[in-house]
Amino acid sequence: MKFRSANREERKMLFPKPQTKKKRKKHRESLLQNKESRICYLCARGGDYSWKQVLEEHHIFGGPNRHLSEEYGLKVYICPECHRTSARAVHQDPAGEANRYLQTKGQKAFEEHFPGLSFREIFGKNYR
Repeated sequence: MKFRSANREERKMLFPKPQTKKKRKKHRESLLQNKESRICYLCARGGDYSWKQVLEEHHIFGGPNRHLSEEYGLKVYICPECHRTSARAVHQDPAGEANRYLQTKGQKAFEEHFPGLSFREIFGKNYR
C-alpha cells in the first residue's frame, strides 16, 4: 500500500501557533573580569595569578536573580575548585566568605557602571 505525500494545504496545522518573537536576553561581558585573562578571579584574590586551562562562568547573584546577573554583566570566571569542588567553593558554601566577597564586589561594580539605577530596587537586597 502506497502512501501519498501530503500537499502543503494538508500539512497546515488545525490550530496554528501565534507568531510571536521571543525576547532576546542581553548577554553582557563581565563588569569585573576579562574572560581572556584566563585567571581565576578568586585564586587571584589569594595571590595565585597563574593561567588556568579551565574556567567556569559564575553568576554572582544566583537563584531568582541569575537572569539579572547575566543582563547586567555581574559574573566572574573561576576555576572548578573555587566554583564547585573544594570545601570553600561558592556552590559548596553559599553563605561563605567567597560568596559574600563576590556579592559585595558585584554590587560595587553595578553601582559604578549604572549610577542612575538602584541596586536595591532591582536585586531586592543590599550586600554592602
